[in-house]
Amino acid sequence: MSNNKPMPVATQISAPFWEGLKARRLLIQQCNACDHWNFYPRRHCTACLEHDLAWREVDGAATLYSYTVTRIATLPDFMDEMPQKLAVVELAQGVRINTNLVGLAEDEIRIGMPLQPVFAEVDAKGNRLLRFTGVDKDAASLERPPAQDSEPLPEVSQQPPARQIDLNDGPALQTLVSEQFSDWSNVVVVDQALIDTFAQLSGDDYWIHTDPERARLQSPFGGTIAHGALVQVLQSRMKLALGFEITGFSTQINYGSDRLRFPAPVPAGSRIHSRARVKKAEISARGTQVTLELNTHVVGQDRPSVINDLVILYLA
Repeated sequence: MSNNKPMPVATQISAPFWEGLKARRLLIQQCNACDHWNFYPRRHCTACLEHDLAWREVDGAATLYSYTVTRIATLPDFMDEMPQKLAVVELAQGVRINTNLVGLAEDEIRIGMPLQPVFAEVDAKGNRLLRFTGVDKDAASLERPPAQDSEPLPEVSQQPPARQIDLNDGPALQTLVSEQFSDWSNVVVVDQALIDTFAQLSGDDYWIHTDPERARLQSPFGGTIAHGALVQVLQSRMKLALGFEITGFSTQINYGSDRLRFPAPVPAGSRIHSRARVKKAEISARGTQVTLELNTHVVGQDRPSVINDLVILYLA
């Protein structure tokens, strides 16, 4: 999940609503003069125009008034939420709220369906946003953000045994060369904290990587992005099931890259994964050299963010 997503800014008028969400309470204004319920927060009643509104807690029971499914992120920071189910819900009190539906598959959504509130935690500061789900769903389980850790690989027992190839077996090495890429690796999250750490270590603290507010306003990418070199380094964390294992060597060396390109940005908060293919395999006087074309993508994106023709040298 991106930690650069724009958040609502509480005003003097709306602050009780946002503070209520932090406490997992839904507070709505009601007019003391005519009992009319009002939303969004304001100073006067929309029915009688009296300036006598009080904040009162409601249970959040609602029905779905309207919705749409969006598949293209309005900002790069929202790529991890695609597709989003944007909705207008109507509370039992008659007010309507713009929100997101969560925990519902597209084929479960019906206009008029009953809904319940989800007080979705969005950061470590205790901020929450109001979302909704079906009344048959476990709303509490939808309150916490998705885990940010790398997704695990399938159990080892599910993987077929790796093919053993001696580093001096030229014909066998040539059979590895293919246009076919491996399956996708595990997933790694590239959040702003990781980008900031890399900026500190590398000395590359250019604002397009480290200043979310400026990047949101001035960057062509709509927010901060990871350094290309960082994404390249993260390829070491990608666990690839290549289906073969070179044997008979005493030392394995990262010899460099024949080609290195960064065709697409990796917005802060993106989930990335990789796949690879053997592009070249040859035996020379210095050892056996295998070139892997490693492609790293933001999950769900067709265009790779890093193309790295990695050269691995095996010494007998």
